[in-house]
Amino acid sequence: MAEDERKIPLEALQQHAHMMMEGVPWANHLGFRVTRVESGRAFATAPWREDLVGDPETGVIHGGVITALLDNICGVSIATRLSEVRAMATLDLRIDYMRPATRGEDIIGEAECYHVTRSVAFTHAWAYHGSRERMIATASGAFALNDPRRWAPGSGGLSAVARELEKKE
Repeated sequence: MAEDERKIPLEALQQHAHMMMEGVPWANHLGFRVTRVESGRAFATAPWREDLVGDPETGVIHGGVITALLDNICGVSIATRLSEVRAMATLDLRIDYMRPATRGEDIIGEAECYHVTRSVAFTHAWAYHGSRERMIATASGAFALNDPRRWAPGSGGLSAVARELEKKE
């Protein structure tokens, strides 16, 4: 797909990427922030916060927070590969935990959308501290791509970016 075939240019996704997490209530509540968007790739952070700790004795972030980060950042990576606004739903997300997150350190999430069909997108994702040398978890996922008109208008995700661009037209 050529860049000029995109209804939402990559530059617009890069400029408004923050809206893709802020508009998803659970991701926003957990404090996820998109830090970088490239074609087929996305990066985000999850902050270490006391209220996200799963084990008070060790201060380790709950595994569900890491799963949610990887799930959401996969969606952002998919958005960079689409030629039009599509609703996404997680079909399958496999998480392999390598080690617990470190107390007090933010978590970086990175995702790559490596294949898109007419109705399904496929991703790989990583959660780590600092670099992939300090891997916490990996994921691979499959996501359904749906016509957004079949669903109630969403407040976040790719829909939020599309609405922002419509305001400027």
